[in-house]
Amino acid sequence: MILRPPSPLALARKLPLPGMPLDQVSVAGYRLGWAGVRALPEGAAYALFDRLADASVQRGGKGVDRLRTNYARVRPDLSAAELDALVRAGMRAYLRYFCEAFRLPTMSPEDVRARVRVEGDGPIRERLSQGRPVVCFLAHMGNWDLAGAWCCAELGRVVTVAERLKPEAVFEEFLNFRTSLGMTIIPLDSDSFARLRAETRGPVVVPLLADRDLTGGGLTVDFCGHPARMAPGPAALALTTRSALHPVSIRHEQRAGGGWGIVITFHEEIAPPTSGTTREKTQVMTQECARVLGEAITRHTQDWHMLQRVFVADVGGRA
Repeated sequence: MILRPPSPLALARKLPLPGMPLDQVSVAGYRLGWAGVRALPEGAAYALFDRLADASVQRGGKGVDRLRTNYARVRPDLSAAELDALVRAGMRAYLRYFCEAFRLPTMSPEDVRARVRVEGDGPIRERLSQGRPVVCFLAHMGNWDLAGAWCCAELGRVVTVAERLKPEAVFEEFLNFRTSLGMTIIPLDSDSFARLRAETRGPVVVPLLADRDLTGGGLTVDFCGHPARMAPGPAALALTTRSALHPVSIRHEQRAGGGWGIVITFHEEIAPPTSGTTREKTQVMTQECARVLGEAITRHTQDWHMLQRVFVADVGGRA
C-alpha cells in the first residue's frame, strides 16, 4: 500500500557514495529526503519537487508511461496535448506527496489541521462516538499520510496495512514514519487480514488503499468504464466486523495563504446487501466503492497517483 519511490533514489544516486550497494543508496536517498527537505522553506521544497516531476515527465520511463495509459483510460475525451498536460500535473501531484511526506514529521497537530479540509465527516464522527469502527476504502489519491495524521489528531485511533518495500530498511523507515504520526501499521502478509480483524474493534478508523490488487486474489470491477482488479479487503473486513464502509477520496488544493493542502471527502456509507453469500456481498460493495471513487478520479484525475497496472486489459489477465 506504499508506492514505490521514484525521485529520492535518483537524488541519492547523485551523492558521492562510491561502491555503495544499491539497497544502501535507496535508504540513503530516503534519509537525505527526510533530513534535507525539512530544512528547505516550504515554497522552495515544493518548487524543487515540481522540477523533479517535470524532469521525470521529460525523461519518460515505465512509471510515466503507465500513468499516461491509466489517465488515457479514465479520460478518453482528452486530446494528446491535454493528456500531456494532465500527466505533467499528475507527476507534480505525485512528487508533492513525497515532498509533504518528508516534511510531515515536523508538523504539529495544528499544522496538520491547517492543511486539511474535510467533507462528509459527520457520520464518521457519530459512529466513532458510539464506540463503533469505520473502514475506509481509499484510492492512491492526494496525500493519504497527511490524511492519516489528520485522522489521528481529529478522530482517534487509526490502524492500516502497509506493503512491504525492498530493501527492508526502506520499509522500516516508512514504518517508523507512519508510526510517528500515531498510526498502528500492520505489514501486508498472509496474516494481515486476521490481524486487522483483531484490531477492528471499538472506535477505530481503518483506512485501506484498495484500488490495486496486490495479492492476486482481487475482484474484477467496472472502474471508469473498464474492467479492473481491486482489493476485496475493505468490504470483507467491514462485513466480518460489522463496521461501516466509506469510500474516501483525497485531493490536493492550493491554500488561501499559499502552499498546498488536501481535501478529504468521506463519501456516503456503502450498505451491505441484504442477501447473498459473503463473497457476493463483498463483490457488490467493492463495485460500489469503485464506482464512487471512479467518479472522483474522473473529476480530479491529476490526484490519482497510479503508476502501476490496474486495468485488466493492461495486466493481461482475464476479467
